[in-house]
Amino acid sequence: MNEQYDISVLENVNFPADLKNLNIEELETLCADLRNFLIDQLSNNPGHFGSSLGTVELTVALHYVYNTPYDRIVWDVGHQAYSHKILTGRRDRFYTNRKFGGLSGFPNPNESEYDAFVAGHASNSISAALGMAVASALKLENRHVVAVIGDGSMTGGLAYEALNNASSQPNNILIVLNDNDMAIDNNVGGLRDYLVKMTTSRAYNRVRNDVYQKFKRGNLISDKGKNFILRFNNSLKALLTKQQNMFEGFNIRYFGPVDGHDLRALIRILQNIKDMKGPKILHIHTVKGKGFKPAEVSATVWHAPGKFDKETGERIIVKSKDQPQLYQDVFGHTLVELAEKDSRVVGITPAMPTGSSMTYMMKEFPDRTFDVGIAEAHAVTYSAGLAKEGLLPFCNVYSSFMQRAYDQVIHDVALQNLHVTLCLDRSGLVGEDGPTHHGSFDLAYMRCIPHLTIASPYNEHYLRHLMYTAAYGNEGPFVIRYPRGQGVLKNWECEMQLLEIGKGRKLKDGKDLAVLTIGPIGNTAHDAIEQVERQGFSIAHYDMIFLKPLDTSILKEVAEKFTHVMTIENGVVSGGFGSAVLEYFSDNDYQNINVTRVGLPDEFVTHGSMSDLNKLCGIDVKGLVDHIQSVLSKTNIGKKEEAKIYK
Repeated sequence: MNEQYDISVLENVNFPADLKNLNIEELETLCADLRNFLIDQLSNNPGHFGSSLGTVELTVALHYVYNTPYDRIVWDVGHQAYSHKILTGRRDRFYTNRKFGGLSGFPNPNESEYDAFVAGHASNSISAALGMAVASALKLENRHVVAVIGDGSMTGGLAYEALNNASSQPNNILIVLNDNDMAIDNNVGGLRDYLVKMTTSRAYNRVRNDVYQKFKRGNLISDKGKNFILRFNNSLKALLTKQQNMFEGFNIRYFGPVDGHDLRALIRILQNIKDMKGPKILHIHTVKGKGFKPAEVSATVWHAPGKFDKETGERIIVKSKDQPQLYQDVFGHTLVELAEKDSRVVGITPAMPTGSSMTYMMKEFPDRTFDVGIAEAHAVTYSAGLAKEGLLPFCNVYSSFMQRAYDQVIHDVALQNLHVTLCLDRSGLVGEDGPTHHGSFDLAYMRCIPHLTIASPYNEHYLRHLMYTAAYGNEGPFVIRYPRGQGVLKNWECEMQLLEIGKGRKLKDGKDLAVLTIGPIGNTAHDAIEQVERQGFSIAHYDMIFLKPLDTSILKEVAEKFTHVMTIENGVVSGGFGSAVLEYFSDNDYQNINVTRVGLPDEFVTHGSMSDLNKLCGIDVKGLVDHIQSVLSKTNIGKKEEAKIYK
């Protein structure tokens, strides 16, 4: 396991420049040190574990060969970049990783000049790196640009758009394909190793270039003939290895596959191809969780395992039987119930079956559950196709990732008014993953789209009711948003009911202030209202349930009864639920109503624990108490009770 925690070499490496002073044996020791350090740190401060262990040698080799930060390394999905962070001046602060006020869990240029680009969503590395490489060529800079993309990210369409464009622009980009799961190339053995050594050697490439130049001087080939030479080279390799790879069609030079844990080979190959002209792909094989046996055996579990015993490999899971279920599990179990009763029900997820709990459906109905890879746009349009033929698709996408499928929601689902249920998991603040993963914007960006019904459940029972209503009480597209983490009910199971679309509910009456909430944040508002009412106030609370259509009967009642209204949402206030309420009052000429909107600020919220972030944004119980008291202090009752409120 990890019996001896030794980082003797790592302790003397503070920045990539320090690597240049190490010999190959010391660099190999550094790799072992990095693994020891990662295992020790992440066992106590949870983060993305398996992916970062798998890229240790690659990270060391890249920073040894290239001159960072002048040379750019663009990481695709930053959870494979922990070693990069440690080697670039952040080792002493790594214990703050993903903590409030500490290091981000993903590369962030605002954090370090070594972080070339934000990497929270998959498949963007090649596009970004290509832009950097073309810019460097236009500016006549001798800057190298490397994109490191994991195999999972290669399922995203953006990666292929970039590959298609790479051969038509002036650039010398290197794309490192970190293949740790899917078999793009199964060929192994001596001939493969020989060809990798030959085609990446400087001598081979000098001869290759000399042959091209002689053909050109003899007018036997033009500049366009470069593609001919490239295709001939790829064809020769395909003939000898009896295999082909998809990159040949993009006219990009391909090298590999290479053992991604062979540091010496990686350094040699990177040095040999470093100054080659034109776009290149280096295909390496790595093992997720390399160096920690439990993670090597079960990559999915150890992707982000939480706390664990670094000696035994036992995960430390603290969960009481009396605790409420996760919202994602309620979704998963409810989907199975619906599927058991109706063969038309199908589940779709873009590479998040575990995170969304679609795994329950996969186990019971594998032929009706579809993991389409990291391809959110495809997931939505694929669901539209299923719905067009009469099925009832539940497409589960994290709220932050649904942003990548916005056109498909509009053009392929809403425009045709298709019966697709879009379940937005991880809506609102999500915690340690930070601004790249917060589901802050879905209420605002969804509510302007025609034909959509948009709702958010107050608790687990209403999540089940909404899923049932989406399937059987509605014929068009239906959006259900719910948060990450636990619900509020110990007994989440209930008989599912059809809800009246666009109908909210009054949780309690009152006379001093009306509080309108949508979604589970209503439970926090409930607790805040209870605290304030102990001071003698009377506050009405409405759970709106639906953002679109709004319950206009509730809004009419509120407008005619209250002077002060507060809206509360776990989403940006700009254009969200509160804005929709304001628009209704304005459109219907209710002029004497003071509306206070409470939600997420007009900025990208940082990372940290949920308690820290809720406090930061003023949407925890104390924050909501303060908001309510501030509004009440402006009323007549509030002025009389002000001393009591702030006592």
